[in-house]
Parts: sequence; structure tokens; C-alpha cells
Amino acid sequence: MPELPEVETVVRDLRLSLVGRRLTGIRTSSRPLRVKWSPDWEPCLVGRQVSTIRRRGKWILIDLAPTGLFVIHLGMTGQLTVVSRAKPAENHVHLEVDLDDGVDLLRYRDIRRFGSAVYYADESAWSDGRVEDLGPEPFDLTPRYFREMLAATSRCLKAILLDQRAVAGVGNIYADESLFAARLDPRGRGCDLKPRRAERLRTAIAAVLKRAIESRGATIKDFVGGSGLKGGYQNEFTVYGRTGQPCRSCGRPIECMRLAGRSTHWCPNCQDE
Repeated sequence: MPELPEVETVVRDLRLSLVGRRLTGIRTSSRPLRVKWSPDWEPCLVGRQVSTIRRRGKWILIDLAPTGLFVIHLGMTGQLTVVSRAKPAENHVHLEVDLDDGVDLLRYRDIRRFGSAVYYADESAWSDGRVEDLGPEPFDLTPRYFREMLAATSRCLKAILLDQRAVAGVGNIYADESLFAARLDPRGRGCDLKPRRAERLRTAIAAVLKRAIESRGATIKDFVGGSGLKGGYQNEFTVYGRTGQPCRSCGRPIECMRLAGRSTHWCPNCQDE
């Protein structure tokens, strides 16, 4: 599933090719995404201009002028790209938005259809319609917030990092990578984490995500950025997906266990705190 670095990569790519463009037409497939497309959204989108594109957690927010918000979630296999109209559509394309030059279009492809593309009148309507509240962005975590949030729960660290209400945007890949960078056992409880170690984890999360963004995220199978280019951070994984391979720090085999309902990769030797 695309996480913060992958979504941020899509957003940065789309800013270069989409901001300032006007939406002139929309086509959707007959197969629904996670949220069924409403024909009522089309007159709200067609004719609007893209003013800004931003990210909140794992969500892509396309602000429209004079009003409106187009919100897209990539789910597990979503791809959102600006392409030439002359490029043949691959299988599993569920949304195409024509752009004002008549040459390019915005295309949303999603093999598993767990993503969504929804129009909202404004950001408050989107916030009211979400299933869960979003916590602060990882780059905005204050030491006090992070320390107090951890102290208030007995859940394991892996579960905490996966909780979008605690920290927005982190998923399975970057939870594992951040815990390794902080040298912390993913089974450790939040309430047991000493302030020094909490701070180590807070800074590790930001550092790992920053480096992943610089590498355009990770392409394990389906992910591409808004320009269609793949990511490269998968070549830098320290633990994720490396079960049985030697730890890059100590050489001991990376192990995998089930935590918080997800596969969790770690080095028992390096992550012993």
C-alpha cells in the first residue's frame, strides 16, 4: 500500500503537470472503487481549475477554483498519473479526467479497486466524512506530544505507528524501517518507552521518511509516481521484506513475526531495547 513517501511523490509530480490546468471532461469505468462514483460530482468538477495539490497522511487533496476539493486515496494498488491522451489505457483504469490543452489527461488506475476518488464541497465536508481522525504529520510531531501519546497506551510500538490517529501517513513498511533505525523492539509497549527512546523513535521516523521521499518512495509491485516513474527506496530497505537475509548492521538474519495484524520485520540483535 502506498504510504506517506509514495503519496508525497505523486503529489510533487502532479504539482508540476496539473496545477493551473482546467478539468474539461470525465470518464469513469463501470466497476466501482471503494467509494462508488456519483454522477452528481461531474458538474462540480468539469470547468474547475486546479489551484493546489497537497497531501494529508496518505490522502491526495486537489483544491479546485473557485471552490471544491477532489480527494483521492490510492488504496493498495492505485496509480494517479498525468499522461498523453495518445497513450493507450491499460487494464483497470477507472477514471480519466480531460485537461484543457486537449493533449493530456489525469488517469487513475487501480487493479484491486481499494482506492477512491471523491468530490467534496470543501475540506470540512471531507473531514466530517472520514472514518477516522488523522493525527499529526510525522514531520510535525513535537517531543511532548509524541512522549505523552506513547505514555498513554499499552499497545505495542508497531501498532501505535500504524494507527493513523496517532501519526498520519506511516504504514507497514516505514513502521518497520523506523523501528529498526531507532533500534527498538516492535513488541515494546508505548507506556514502557523511556523519554530518551521515545525521542530516538520520533527523530528516526522523520529521517526514514525524508530519505524515502528523496528516493521517490518504494516500488515493490505497482507503485509509480505522478509522472509514471518508479520509486527506488526498496533498494535501501534495512528490514522490510528481508526475512532470512543478513542484517545490514550485524549480519544476523532478519526475522518476521505477526504484530497488529501485519507482518513485522526486525533484527532481534539490533532491536533489543
